[in-house]
Amino acid sequence: MHSRRIAHIGPPRPDLEPTWAGLSKKGVLTEAGLSATAGLQRVQQGLDALLLDPALPRRQREGLIEESLRCDRRLAVVALLDAPHLADAVRLGRIGLADALVAPADPEDAAELLFERLRELWGGAAESKRLPEEDPFGGLVGHSSGLRRVVGVARMIAPRSSTVLIQGPTGAGKELLARAIHEASPRAAGPWVAVNCGAVPAELIESEFFGHVKGSFTGATATRAGRFEQADGGTILLDEVGETPPEMQAKLLRVLQEREIQRVGGSETIPVDIRVIAATNCDLAEMVRQGRFREDLYYRLNVVPIELPGLAERIEDLPDLVERLLEKVCRRERVGSKRCSREALDRLMQHAWPGNVRELENAVEKAVALSGDRGQLFPSDFPLPPAVLAQARSPLAPDVDLPAGGLNYDAFVHGLELNLMQQALDRAGGNKKRAADLLRIKRTTFAARWKALQEAV
Repeated sequence: MHSRRIAHIGPPRPDLEPTWAGLSKKGVLTEAGLSATAGLQRVQQGLDALLLDPALPRRQREGLIEESLRCDRRLAVVALLDAPHLADAVRLGRIGLADALVAPADPEDAAELLFERLRELWGGAAESKRLPEEDPFGGLVGHSSGLRRVVGVARMIAPRSSTVLIQGPTGAGKELLARAIHEASPRAAGPWVAVNCGAVPAELIESEFFGHVKGSFTGATATRAGRFEQADGGTILLDEVGETPPEMQAKLLRVLQEREIQRVGGSETIPVDIRVIAATNCDLAEMVRQGRFREDLYYRLNVVPIELPGLAERIEDLPDLVERLLEKVCRRERVGSKRCSREALDRLMQHAWPGNVRELENAVEKAVALSGDRGQLFPSDFPLPPAVLAQARSPLAPDVDLPAGGLNYDAFVHGLELNLMQQALDRAGGNKKRAADLLRIKRTTFAARWKALQEAV
């Protein structure tokens, strides 16, 4: 079982240092005096509890609770209070706070109280069962055949420990898919650690991945566990794995083969029980051919490959995505619910979306801000770049050569319309509303025309 890790968010508190030391004696790794930004980063890397200092402003505390639970709904978030404030505790509890505690003046008593309460919270989380409607893959919105294939594969391999390689364009939702696989696996109660292989400076990457011992290099003032060790018992996501420096690829290969690491400057070999998921927007097979990525590492990562399509390849999912994103943004901004007009959806479905779902989310967030108090969004609320609009998809207009002897116009148009509506239904999984959205017509119009065409066959 991995060591419990907690982070204290707020200004450094010398008066609480003995409390942190007391928790350390009980096997709890504590990071104290972190900023809100650093705290959220730690949550994304894998934490068991978040302690919010009473010095934090009210809005910052509320924002931290919501954002951290959005990253990890099992996280135990505890507010430390200088004095009992029932109203504060009730208000914060409504948005997900696990507990509010007034720490005793005696450091040993404070450490004991914190440890016992956290142990209760952790025990409850370990014993809780996921409700049937809490589908880990629920965040992957859409009914397109491409997305259904991806989710089908992900569901099948989630209970296994196989290494997964997710490939897809930037902003398509690779990390969301990886997180869903973790949540649907037997490791869901264990840590989730995500590391961007291209964002770590070359001189620090070995220490970041494997940790270091105190004094191993200038600035190593304490022994530190690396990302692989932090992920022990859970899942590690190697995001943008194609950007891993060549000198680091051999060391990654060894971890994947042996499932053990060695801290920088240390001699001890530490076994790690981890599941590895890698993600990249690069063509790793091509990088192997060019000699830019190790072939043996590629085959170690490519055990279960998943190709996640970009938004342009599953544009029929856009109406559902917009609806879900509007709910998310409106809830976060604490504004009334909003919906997209038919004209606005038409505009969005003609856009090429080079930034994929991430670009769509930014567009929705901007539209909510520009719409003020209105409950409906119009095309003017989505100021897409003119250069991109000029490249928008052209309406379907196939070239048809009129035969020398002419053709039966009614029969030809009937067949063309029936074929298009059948394709729309197939893509929409039989849902007539989504099929109508694909053809930019009302659901009632679609239903009426479909019935008439079927009767005429």
